[in-house]
Formats: sequence, C-alpha cells, structure tokens
Amino acid sequence: MGRRRTPELYRAPFPLYALRVDPSAGLLIAAGGGGAAKTGIKNGVHFLQLEQINGRLSASLLHSHDTETRATMNLALAGNILAAGQDAHCQLLRFQIHQQKGKNKAEKAGSKEQGPRQRKGAAPAEKKSGAETHQEGVEFSVENLHEVQTDFSRDPLQKVVCFNHDNTLLATGGTDGCVRVWKVPTLEKVLEFKAHEGEIEDLALGPDGKLVTVGWDLKASVWQKDQLVTQLHWQENGPTFSNTPYRYQACRFGQVPDQPAGLRLFTVQIPHKRLRQPPPCYLTAWDGSTFLPLRTRPCGHEVISCLSVSESGTFLGLGTVTGSVAIYIAFSLQRLYYVKEAHGIVVTDVAFLPEKGRGPELLGSHETALFSVAVDSRCQLHLLPSRRSAPVWLLLLLCVGLIVMTILLLQSAFPGFL
Repeated sequence: MGRRRTPELYRAPFPLYALRVDPSAGLLIAAGGGGAAKTGIKNGVHFLQLEQINGRLSASLLHSHDTETRATMNLALAGNILAAGQDAHCQLLRFQIHQQKGKNKAEKAGSKEQGPRQRKGAAPAEKKSGAETHQEGVEFSVENLHEVQTDFSRDPLQKVVCFNHDNTLLATGGTDGCVRVWKVPTLEKVLEFKAHEGEIEDLALGPDGKLVTVGWDLKASVWQKDQLVTQLHWQENGPTFSNTPYRYQACRFGQVPDQPAGLRLFTVQIPHKRLRQPPPCYLTAWDGSTFLPLRTRPCGHEVISCLSVSESGTFLGLGTVTGSVAIYIAFSLQRLYYVKEAHGIVVTDVAFLPEKGRGPELLGSHETALFSVAVDSRCQLHLLPSRRSAPVWLLLLLCVGLIVMTILLLQSAFPGFL
C-alpha cells in the first residue's frame, strides 16, 4: 500500500508521547509536553471524549490536566487510575467523570462539526488545581494519589510502566537497568532487581506473574519475580546476520483469539546500529508458556518505535521512527494496513480501541481502530475496514454444487460414465 490520508483526530498544544484508551467511558487519554525547559510549551494530560458523529469517530477535549514542569513520557491505565512516567518519577492519578444534574448536555444529533473540537464552558471547580473541563454539564476531576522515584541512574528516566493482570501491582523500568515493582495505590516497593546492563527499553507482565524485559544489552529475559527463567532467542527459527547485531525494541503479551487460556508474547527486533542501507526489522510471536518462537516475519526497513496488541489479541499495531503506522494480523504476522509517514516524525505510541465497553459502539462498521501519537502533537485515527468472509455453510454448499456440476459434465461428455 502507498500513501494515504488519515484523519487527524486531535492536535495538542505540546508534543505527544503516550496514549491510552478507557473503554468504559469512551475516553482517549493523550499525554506529553515540553519538559522542564522554559520554552513556553506546556506539559499535560488531555482527556478526550470519543463519539460517533454522523457516522464518523470524533474526539473532543473534555479535560486538560496540567503536570507543571514534567512531561509525561509513558502511561499505564488500570480502571480509572493512571500511572504516568514523568522524568525519573512515577505519578499515580485517579480521574472521575459524571454528569452534573440540572444541566443540558451538548447537542450531538445533527451536528455538522467533525474531527478535533474543543468545547467551551470550563467547570469552576476544576480551575482551582490548574485544570480545565471543556464540556458543559460534565464534572471531571483528577486527583494526585502518590508519587515515587523509579530510576536512579546518572541521567534518570523512567522509560516504561505497566500494571499486572489484576491491577494490584505495577512494574517500572528505566535507564539504570533495574526493574522495580510497586503496590497499587500506595506505591510501596515490593521488589527490585538488576535486569539489564544499560537501559530497559520495554517490559511486559503476564497473567501468571512472569515478567519479560528487553534492553539495550541486546537481551530479552523472562523473570519469575527476581529469578531468571529463560532468555529469548528469536533467531533460532529465523534469519541470521553475522555482521548485523539486533536488539529487542518492544514486548507485549496478547491473548490467543478463541482460546481463553491461550497466551502469546510478541516482540520487535530492530538493528542495534543505524546503517546507510538498513536491514529489515522483524516481528516474532512466541508461545506464552514455553517462550519458544512460533514464527518470525520481516516488517519493513523503517525502524520500529512502538508496538501495541489489540484487546482480543487479533491485531498488532506498529509505529516507526519515520512516522509510518501499520496494522498486522497477529496469527500470521501479515500486514493488513500501512500508511507511510502518517506523522512525518517519530511515532511515540499507538493504542487500539478496546473491544469491550463502548468500543463496539464507537467502532461502527470497522473491524478495528488504532490511534497513534507523535512528537508533531497530533493524534491520528487508523481504521481497518471489516474483511468480508463467506460463512462456512456457504463454502460447503458451493463445494457440493461444484462436485455435482462436474459429475453432470462428465456424464454428458462420456455417456455411461456412471
């Protein structure tokens, strides 16, 4: 596929680095900022209301939360609790939303306005904390719960955060190579160990308590608490390059569609060094219990920057350092959707619209929706049209009809054949 235009869902007043979707309330949460530098660029977390208007998915700014001098670089979501990575710290935020009684909601039906919108009418109660609510008749609050320093290197930075399956713990990783696990919501530290020599690039927590980490030391490791279970070797069943070292860029667990107990791990491998003629990047699917590689496929020569897995485990979303966005089918690792340079600059995060909650209502007639954010301050929407497939009974009927027609033709051409 070549270039195509993608809908710009929203444009923030600062670079965007992290993205999450709350399916119950239909919220898109985008965060970023200009950091501590006095450039006039704000830092914040924006809560966007997703709606279907005239058959199109639209996002409007519902609430803006000021994070003062800290830009949010990574996010994890557990119900209505956000874990925000800000410099060397992790900040827990709790948000709440409900309709105010006695006030009319903004009209939706028949509205001709589409795409990014900002609603007027800030709630007076929200202005006390430097936050704004942009929808009349809605009360939105954001509460700072706890904060803790999660990285202690010379140039400390939390690079990744994620919750466990029941949202009782969260794990963080950063530039000092250490994994730290914290209780939620107190942020009491329950575990700390050295996982990599150098930066941790990504980590993922599985439902059985296993933790996968990938780092700049070219290693991907599986841990049970602080004990090393195994290391991943993606090239066992894949290509070999004697002169091109690869490192793992991202790791994500995903369900196996139609198998409630099934689990897959997906990783992205990219060249460790930039070359004039870059070799391809690779996607690998792993068995989630044995951690043996199932299949590996190339995913283009653009360096992958981020990875997301849909809630059902059906699709993979990829962003690249050159701004391109792609959607792959998880089972076969085949590409279904691709937009070259959708952002024109590094894609910092991608997230699928969940299949639960308000997801089906917002999705409409499309099979899946992927959101992407980048340093260009834009949030873009990528829709995958439903792939039409014939039901099994119709295919069987056609096969039977084909067999009958073949027999009749043979009988006509060769009398006495039967």
